[in-house]
Amino acid sequence: DTTEQNLLTKVNELNNNKDIDGYIVQLPLPKQINEQKVLEAITPQKDVDGFHPQNVGRMALNLPTYLPATPFGIIQLIERYQIKTEGKHCVVIGRSNIVGSPMSMLMARNSTSGNCTVTLCHSRTHNLKEFTQKADILIVALGKPQFLTADMVKDGAVVIDVGITRVTSGKTKSGFKLSGDVNYDEVAPKASYITPVPGGVGPMTIASLLMNTLKANKKEVYP
Repeated sequence: DTTEQNLLTKVNELNNNKDIDGYIVQLPLPKQINEQKVLEAITPQKDVDGFHPQNVGRMALNLPTYLPATPFGIIQLIERYQIKTEGKHCVVIGRSNIVGSPMSMLMARNSTSGNCTVTLCHSRTHNLKEFTQKADILIVALGKPQFLTADMVKDGAVVIDVGITRVTSGKTKSGFKLSGDVNYDEVAPKASYITPVPGGVGPMTIASLLMNTLKANKKEVYP
């Protein structure tokens, strides 16, 4: 029920509070609030979500920055499982500013977890299956439960499921369960690596947000 001005006032308070190293504004915001205006009001030094245009620009230029938490978590998974990315074909499905777009940049950049040839697919992509079947690495961030099926994936592909949607279920006490964008039971036998939902990318997002906060505390990005 808050107003845009009230939220901007709180953001300004946090910006000027020397005891606060970093913070996030939980998205999405109510319709009456201009989301971009609020994100741009956060001082880049405390923007541990990595959504301020200055931090996005630093990411694009491969400069030290706060990476968006979910893409950062995916990069951590790739590095810690020592998945080879150089020269691989990576297909990212979804072009949001939170996951898809930054993920495509990170996988293409010159780094140990990058150097991929990247194809960014989205809701207007024609013949999507033609792209996914050629992917060595598939990163799916659509928000459509069970969207990616076995016939869309080649043998040995690395499949990273970013989606998480609450769907009805007759097998749980609550009547609901969390579902990813990948049909896990179908795709898992074909994949060399695959992330589950829940318990895959989600916990890595939280851990990455904390890593960014620690960077802010140590002034590693903005000395």
